[in-house]
Amino acid sequence: MGFPVHGAGLGLRRGLLPDLAGIDDEAVDFLEFAPENWIGVGGRFGRQFRSLAERFPLVCHGLSLSLGSPAPLDTHFLKEVKAFLDRFDVLCYTEHLSYCSDDVGHLYDLMPIPFTAEAVTYVAERIRVTQEILERRIAVENVSYYAAPGQEMSEIDFVNAVLREADCDFLLDVNNIYVNSINHSYDPYEYLDAIDGGRSAYIHVAGHYVEAEDLRIDTHGADVIDPVWDLLTAAYRRYGVMPTLLERDFNYPPLHLLLGEVGKIRAIQAEVESGNVETG
Repeated sequence: MGFPVHGAGLGLRRGLLPDLAGIDDEAVDFLEFAPENWIGVGGRFGRQFRSLAERFPLVCHGLSLSLGSPAPLDTHFLKEVKAFLDRFDVLCYTEHLSYCSDDVGHLYDLMPIPFTAEAVTYVAERIRVTQEILERRIAVENVSYYAAPGQEMSEIDFVNAVLREADCDFLLDVNNIYVNSINHSYDPYEYLDAIDGGRSAYIHVAGHYVEAEDLRIDTHGADVIDPVWDLLTAAYRRYGVMPTLLERDFNYPPLHLLLGEVGKIRAIQAEVESGNVETG
């Protein structure tokens, strides 16, 4: 598949707006943001956002569509998202393969969808409806999770089954693979080898928190660690260099350090493309 963007990107967060407003056009190749945080925003924040939208290619990573929820899809919200994506010429819309709401309301966390055949059918249908309303393909992300209620199949088999049945694209999060591999005792490289890499729209890379030797928390509040960089390199070697976004949600370092991590993504991409990193 063709990629919606190229190179190395950075997550656009409101706390980063003052610094991002002054960066060079070459500092990042694209920006990603959650549409929920920007639909209808005006004033100073709205002006800063629109200025960046005019300078950089944009992708969206949703937070609240709740694809696995027992509650009906919020079609009114989806229509708002579609208008927003069209207005700002957003090149790709992605969501989490999880749920964050029930019949009562929002749960304010990403909850794991049971890894079952019934859930595959249910979620795939909701993804197809979403794509029909948005009039575009979407990509769904493998998420971090800390329990697997009602599990009947492996995580990777569940993810691949949803991708096939929904006929949607994939947002590959290598940090989530690493975090889950520690928390659920599997080999992250075997997981990486088993994914449907041909569906990948782009990649996420991020930092996390070490709670205990056998427990990692996906926070996006720390620097990317070497094992995650190694997994990113392995993904490039396995599937080819793909656009990659650095996520940082809080605990922001000085901008030059964040851009240094964006630069590291670019360096790894260049090494793999040049053949300095052995491909296979």
